[in-house]
Parts: sequence; C-alpha cells; structure tokens
Amino acid sequence: MKARIMKAFLEEIHETSMKFTMDDLARRLGISKRTLYQHFSSKTDILDAIIDSTLHEFDEKTALIIADPSLTLIEKIKKVITVIPKYNDFYNWQILDQMRKSHPAQWERVHAALNEWDELRGLIEQGIREGLIADQNVSLLLKLIIDATNSTLDRKFFYDNSITVTEAMDSIVDILLFGFIKKTNE
Repeated sequence: MKARIMKAFLEEIHETSMKFTMDDLARRLGISKRTLYQHFSSKTDILDAIIDSTLHEFDEKTALIIADPSLTLIEKIKKVITVIPKYNDFYNWQILDQMRKSHPAQWERVHAALNEWDELRGLIEQGIREGLIADQNVSLLLKLIIDATNSTLDRKFFYDNSITVTEAMDSIVDILLFGFIKKTNE
C-alpha cells in the first residue's frame, strides 16, 4: 500500500503541484483519509519516504555496479553515471523548485544528493591512477559530470525533443567519456 500511496503522491504533484491535500490524495487512491494516515502521518512523511526510497535504490544499484567483477573500470563509471531510480520522474526542476519552497529540509537532502558523488569520485581517481583517464582535476570532472547529468532534470527539453531520460543519460556519458569529434581512420 505504501508504494501505491507514493505513486499517487507523485501523480498529484505532476497534475496539481505540491499544493494538494491529504484529502485529495485519499480521493485519488479511493481510500479514506483515516486509511491513508495509517500508512503516512503527513505529506512530508510521504515525501521523505520517496526520497529515502530513491536514494537507497541509487546507492544499492551503485554498490552492485562497483562490486561487479565482470565490468571494466570504464564500464563501471558509465553504469554508475547512468543509474536511474524507479521514481525518476520525481527528479525534475519543476518539482524540485516546488519542494524548495514548500519543504526546504527535504529539498536540501535531494540537492545534496544531486551534487555529491563519492563513489564516482573513487572510480575516477582509480582510473587516473591506472592511466585509463587523463590526469585532470577530479573535482572539476565531477562538477562537469554532475551538471551534465542534472541537465536531465529539465524534462520539458527532453520531452520536446523526443529523448528519454535513459537515452539522454547514455548520450551524455558517451560524450563526456569519448568526446563528440568523429574519429578519422589514420
């Protein structure tokens, strides 16, 4: 039931912004408000559950990628950058801006998560040590990668250009790792 409530919460945000009430959410779900309150005490409680779920899922997927001995370091870097959590439609600028205004503590958690990437830093540093990645300022590389991947939060651009988030992430990573200049046969 909690997953169903979180999904309905996201639907409400997309349709009506964060200004909906618990009554609106109960109505969408076809349950009583009392039943809703048995699972979550408030909208903030639901929002925290969605954030916890997505961050936990992101961390789990990242750990599995890093631990996978069948992947090369470059494959691990690419896969870590392109991890997308189940509730990825939650992460767009419009929703995050609403969250910043109405739920600043939750926004801070998301903002921090979107701008810190210790696991990726470790992989890049390993790549530099092993000579697979050019010796560059790691903080600058991370900033470029984070800013590029966070550009997928502009869902309107990708929708208008018929690009899925997954396609966008794959292209961004390919461009960042391999460039965009076509190699000529020499």
